[in-house]
Amino acid sequence: MSSDRILPAIALRLLSVLIFALMNTAIKLAQGSGASIGEILFFRQFGACLLVASVIAAGPGMRSVATGKLPAHVVRAVVGLSAMAFTFNGIVALPLAEATTIGFTVPIFATILGALVLREPTGWRRWAAVAAGFAGVLIVAQPTGAHFPLWGAACALTGAFGTASVTILLRQIGRTEAALTTVFWFSALSLLPLSIIYSQVARPHDVTAWFWLASVGLLGGAAQIAMTNSLRLGPVSVVVPMDYSSLLWATLLGWLVFGATPAQATWIGAPVIVASGLYIVWREHVRRQVETRQAVT
Repeated sequence: MSSDRILPAIALRLLSVLIFALMNTAIKLAQGSGASIGEILFFRQFGACLLVASVIAAGPGMRSVATGKLPAHVVRAVVGLSAMAFTFNGIVALPLAEATTIGFTVPIFATILGALVLREPTGWRRWAAVAAGFAGVLIVAQPTGAHFPLWGAACALTGAFGTASVTILLRQIGRTEAALTTVFWFSALSLLPLSIIYSQVARPHDVTAWFWLASVGLLGGAAQIAMTNSLRLGPVSVVVPMDYSSLLWATLLGWLVFGATPAQATWIGAPVIVASGLYIVWREHVRRQVETRQAVT
């Protein structure tokens, strides 16, 4: 692909990483201001739905999100919302750097699910990268120590597994549905159960809490749009590695906003997880190149 598309794709992905890091900070600040996870989830999807719907209405129009794959979108919404709930609990329970690091296991879980569910060919090199990635998780989490709450680590890992499951679903949905269509239906369908939950957990807040709740929704929607457009402009093998820059932002924001710095174990385990994820992405790129050449010949 030409550089006039690659460079904007990388820029958009880096922008989405920064906005997601700001959203994660807003999640912790909203919870610290008295908001519950149920409220945070509702505002995350409500704000994202408004923003995405506005972009669609101003661009291709709402008719462009008409779909004949509603059951697939419902499944994606259920899995995606569950993954988001676990991820948010992990963000609240853990320091930002550690929660972000554990989130890097998504490519590892995606490799396992791709082999088991989609029967994708997975050689010993990628299985070795999967094993190395989980070794990095053990280093970061230190399950036998008191580094940080195991509940938080378990939530973060479960959220990463759910996110990897979503990537598998999106491979199926993406064959017929546009990216903005998928994002819109995820946000809209999520609001149905979240509205019921919100009606049960909603409570009065001060201005600060409302500000952080609104920020979660708007930042989440903006990050989603930037991430979606990065994949439209550039191949996965180029843009996805940019996600690992989120550790830099998580470390910086954790220090500036919460006065927290990563533990020594995180500095040791994070490079192992990142290296395994990058290797998996690279091997996936190589595999698809081989499949493309075989299809052409």
